[in-house]
Amino acid sequence: MSNIHNTAIIETGAHIGSNVNIGPYCVVGKNVTLRDNVTLKSHVVVEGDTKVGKNTIIYPFASIGHAPQDLKFSGEKSELIIGENNIIREYVTMNPGTAGDIMKTIVGDNCLFMMSSHVAHDCIVGNNVILANNATLGGHVKVGDFVIIGGLSAVHQFVSIGDYAMIGGMSGISKNVPPYSMIVPEYPFIEGLNLVGLKRKGFSKDEIRDISKAYELLFDVSRTINESIQEIEKTFQGSKAIERMLSFLKAESTRGLTTPRHYHDKVKS
Repeated sequence: MSNIHNTAIIETGAHIGSNVNIGPYCVVGKNVTLRDNVTLKSHVVVEGDTKVGKNTIIYPFASIGHAPQDLKFSGEKSELIIGENNIIREYVTMNPGTAGDIMKTIVGDNCLFMMSSHVAHDCIVGNNVILANNATLGGHVKVGDFVIIGGLSAVHQFVSIGDYAMIGGMSGISKNVPPYSMIVPEYPFIEGLNLVGLKRKGFSKDEIRDISKAYELLFDVSRTINESIQEIEKTFQGSKAIERMLSFLKAESTRGLTTPRHYHDKVKS
């Protein structure tokens, strides 16, 4: 049985799982699926071809699944897929995909989307991600697992952010961010490794040492980035932490790579 307030509007065709709670003045569209134990607090609108995973909680005034904010969108049938155990706070917006990409926006499990954060069309968001207040993902952004994006930060279209990265508040991210990096605002340079986050997530001292050495190699100004990647491959064979980093670095992308300040200044000179 589900608990649906008598002021809520549930359109014919919507699929409502068991033990779903839908509060006052919510609107659920005809192509929406709410899995078991989903909660819509009140004044929530879920539209489009949208699937919301088990145990996800959505707070008042969130707008989930409405048409993408993309002038090229022409009403094509695209999807928004939200995983399990997510917390989606007030005024959050999430849009489905477009024909210009994979026709899907995908959000993983165990994420926290704080007030007024935005997930644009065709984004792929991993698991255990946190978007703080007013953090914004442009279209086609890829966010890895265990990423934290600080408040008032904006991520440019097509940028990729690697696993375990931390983006400081009020950052403008226009280039790819490698795994494990920590970005501070102003001009977004890498200011070091996300050491506190890595320790909290159970990375061993040996793994952290390898990551640190790999970053030194990656941003050695005597080599190109591609040469450094080849050197890392030869030096750290068999390390899963470094394999994750190499997989990110070798993926195709239209964006450049965020670098430390010393590397940027040396290359610029």
